Amino acid sequence: MTIDWWTLALQAINVLVLLYILSRFLFRPVVAMMAERQAAATRDLDAARAARAAAEAEQAKATAETAAISATRKDRLDAATAEAQAQKDALLAAARAEAEALRAAAATDIARARATAAREDADRASRLAVDIAARLLARVPAALQVSAFIDDLAAGVAALPEASRAALVAAEGPLRLKAPRPLTDPEVRACRDRLAAALGRDVTLTLEVEPALIAGLQLDAPHAVVRNTFRADLDRILKELTHHGTRHGT
Repeated sequence: MTIDWWTLALQAINVLVLLYILSRFLFRPVVAMMAERQAAATRDLDAARAARAAAEAEQAKATAETAAISATRKDRLDAATAEAQAQKDALLAAARAEAEALRAAAATDIARARATAAREDADRASRLAVDIAARLLARVPAALQVSAFIDDLAAGVAALPEASRAALVAAEGPLRLKAPRPLTDPEVRACRDRLAAALGRDVTLTLEVEPALIAGLQLDAPHAVVRNTFRADLDRILKELTHHGTRHGT
């Protein structure tokens, strides 16, 4: 086999020219295009990565905002619950305080009513006792209704304060003497004599009958009243009894 070197050389040259042409007009554009596509792919990949990162960031932000909203909502719910509980406690406390005040007021009213009822019962009992005593004392014999009280009446006049006694001494006109029944002449004389001795001057008397006195005598003058009667004693006893009941009922 004979090798034609010229032909081989020409073919080699043709190959080199072809390679040059290919590299010049085909490989470079292809490589450039491939490089551009790779760059575009890289840019797209970077953009996708950036978009993914942005999406992840937005998701993280959304998650954080959701968590913040949930936390804020929970805080608000907790605050609302605490406020509602505080209002409930305040209302319950106010209701308890009002109920306690009403209970205390009711207890005070009940105690006051009981005290008033006790005083009224004591007053009624005292008045009843005095009325019974008055009825019993009304049975005193007529002879004792006056005579036993003449000396005590004169002693009461003598024991008056000096000014009242001097006014009685200087009084003009008769002195008014009250008795539970009409006086006999000896009783009138006895009254006049005892009063004259007590006052140191003669006296004249105007006699009045007042059965409510029960027994005893009462001397009425412009500046003094001297009582020595069962009615006066009973009134004094009743006053002391009612005053005692009022003092112990409060």
